Amino acid sequence: MTDFDHVTAVLQELGLTVRGAFHPVEEDAIPSLDCGSAVRTMLIVGNAGPTMWRSFKADRGHDHKPDSMNRWTTKVMTDVAGRLSAGVWFPFQGPPYLPFQRWAQRAESVWSSPIGILVHREFGLWHAYRAALGFPEALVLPTDIVLDSPCLTCRDQPCLSTCPVSAFGSDGYAVAICREHIAREAGKDCMNEGCRARRACPVGREFTYEPEQANFHMSAFLSAAPSS
Repeated sequence: MTDFDHVTAVLQELGLTVRGAFHPVEEDAIPSLDCGSAVRTMLIVGNAGPTMWRSFKADRGHDHKPDSMNRWTTKVMTDVAGRLSAGVWFPFQGPPYLPFQRWAQRAESVWSSPIGILVHREFGLWHAYRAALGFPEALVLPTDIVLDSPCLTCRDQPCLSTCPVSAFGSDGYAVAICREHIAREAGKDCMNEGCRARRACPVGREFTYEPEQANFHMSAFLSAAPSS
């Protein structure tokens, strides 16, 4: 029988980590496994900081096309799921897309930040969710310590005032304005180092993405803009 520590060790070899886990209830809307069995344990898989990027780069070399991260994730996580006799799902799988943000909040203590990205007490805004593994067994899970969002005690909230084009405000995130900015010479800082608002968060700065990784994600974001 698979156990939590074994899954963690398998993922660490890939620069990935278990970002949290839970025993689903009907309201979680977890798909059934291919065998028809219900999922009794859901593990959310993701990354924090640059560790995953180094594994991806070592495997993919210079293949930095916008979809290469998703293709790599699909390949390695499908292999992991086969080794662990688990089901696997991805946040980029769709439409319709699966409720990964809701699953993530079920799995660990994360909260919506003022700029919309889920914030973690240790990793800040420098983390992401890459896949979910579903098991037919009820695995024994570590106890998650429920804490408060670090945003509640962040008086200045620099993430809201640092964006050079004020893309974050009371009306939400102005995606088109952000994309237009990073496509221009004036947006090179955000393009090459990562979102300036994200970098302004004082939490988890030691997990900030390396410039090459930040540029990869910003380039993928820019290329995903709908054609006019």
